[in-house]
Amino acid sequence: MSGEFPTTFSKSHSGGDQGGIMKNNITHIATIFACILIACLFALAASDGALHLYGVPIIFLCAGVSFVVHWAIAIPALITKTEKYFDLTGMIATLLIVVTAMIAIFTSEQQVSIMSLIVAVFVSMWTLRLGTFLYIRIIKSGEDKRFREIKNSYPKFLMTWTLSALWVFLTTINAITVVVANPVKPLGLFFIIGASLWIFGFAFEAISDKQKKNFSSLPANKNQFISTGLWSISRHPNYFGEVVLWFGIAIISLPLLSGWQFLTLISPVFVYLLITKISGLPFLEEKADKKWGADSEYLKYKNTTPVLFPYIGKN
Repeated sequence: MSGEFPTTFSKSHSGGDQGGIMKNNITHIATIFACILIACLFALAASDGALHLYGVPIIFLCAGVSFVVHWAIAIPALITKTEKYFDLTGMIATLLIVVTAMIAIFTSEQQVSIMSLIVAVFVSMWTLRLGTFLYIRIIKSGEDKRFREIKNSYPKFLMTWTLSALWVFLTTINAITVVVANPVKPLGLFFIIGASLWIFGFAFEAISDKQKKNFSSLPANKNQFISTGLWSISRHPNYFGEVVLWFGIAIISLPLLSGWQFLTLISPVFVYLLITKISGLPFLEEKADKKWGADSEYLKYKNTTPVLFPYIGKN
């Protein structure tokens, strides 16, 4: 559901290069199965001592929800060759994962703990804001240019939606593990620190997005880069907020994890690596360099403003 979720591109093949097309299709199908396997392995780790629903570990059900929702919406998207519902699908999948976890608690006849409730609300707020923001953006722009080639290949298109399903699951698995643990005990220091970080990160991301939206809406700023507000202390303050809020969830989870469940800490690490190494910063930095690389003001901004962490880190 990330605004810059990784989408792989390859050069289109001519009708005579059937071997290359077949090889790519096999790779895309293999990637789909790899996504399922990875989700199952992490679900198995998170299910250590977790709740069950109808005999199935609830974390496995949450993984299944993410994949089923994505595939169900991918089918009409494949037929109509549209990517407009890509980010919205991530939002729906995330909300249904939270609902599934809460249903498991109610079914077990346990009292819902305040910590589980707050973390469930945190995840819901995050996905509702981001999913709505991205959906409105794609409707206004008319298309996501990254999908122009992807839409011409059914295996590649389905692979992209499957990658999104894995992204949703790995991003939320740490938070869902906390929800399912349902710790009925006083909120401690870890929760206070983690929740404070989450609120800070969420606000930082939301304000950044709002500032950029307001900036871009002004005709005078057409084709200009933003360097005001939070964008004056980080070239990607929205991504900084995203990283911080998931690390906040991780801190909340620390006293509750045991054994293999510590692998669910993949969530904040996954988000950070995705943003900094795969689809976020590399894509946007390259795009910005192509657009404003000859602009002295942009070069000055780039050389004096950290790429992610405000005031610190590499420019």
